[in-house]
Amino acid sequence: MMISPEGYYKEYLKGKTKEQIMTAIRGLKQEIGRLKNMMESPDYGKEPNMYPSEDTRIHWTREYLERAKLAYAEAGGTYTLSKLEEKTADFDANMDAICKITFSIGGFFGGYRSYVVELSDDLKAYTRLWEDEETIVLLDNDNSEPFTKNTFRVALIDPHIGEWCRRYSTKRFGYTVCDGTQWELEFEYNNGHKPVRFDGDNSYPYNFDKFQMLFSIDDTEEDE
Repeated sequence: MMISPEGYYKEYLKGKTKEQIMTAIRGLKQEIGRLKNMMESPDYGKEPNMYPSEDTRIHWTREYLERAKLAYAEAGGTYTLSKLEEKTADFDANMDAICKITFSIGGFFGGYRSYVVELSDDLKAYTRLWEDEETIVLLDNDNSEPFTKNTFRVALIDPHIGEWCRRYSTKRFGYTVCDGTQWELEFEYNNGHKPVRFDGDNSYPYNFDKFQMLFSIDDTEEDE
């Protein structure tokens, strides 16, 4: 069972020097990276499930990290963002300026289905496959109501997309896969920010399934 952030502070950080707290911060960041790598491995899921799950552990370790950063400031430290944290902060800071999202996934033989969400005056969503285009309704899985422009942008916060690698490949795990599934994701902005792109070849971010749920993607339908 995971403890609360305040419980973590009392047990591991309270009364510590800023140097000791920084050591804890580094350890928490390393743990998040380790868990992500575990979930992104092609071998993930072949071993029996552990409880709490890796996803749950990432969530709470992220909470502990935020509490540790606060404790570091309280101890007189000035926290410097890493390059990854700067990239994440930049993505989050420009969330309200996202005007178009294009997510494409598929393979050479079956074609690539593109899910397009336009966030201008309202929310407009549609799919493209070959020459066919179809309007779709995106549903908020928390309350089964259609997304609005604002609620969709809020939902984009949870996957922590700004932390994703720019490219995902099985080669980082020593695997080479021919054909299979490729995907691309692009965010366009209305404030002059350059587009942000991610892509992968048979390899995905640790929370890719949750991200796909934002587009009301039926995995069984995609497999067909």
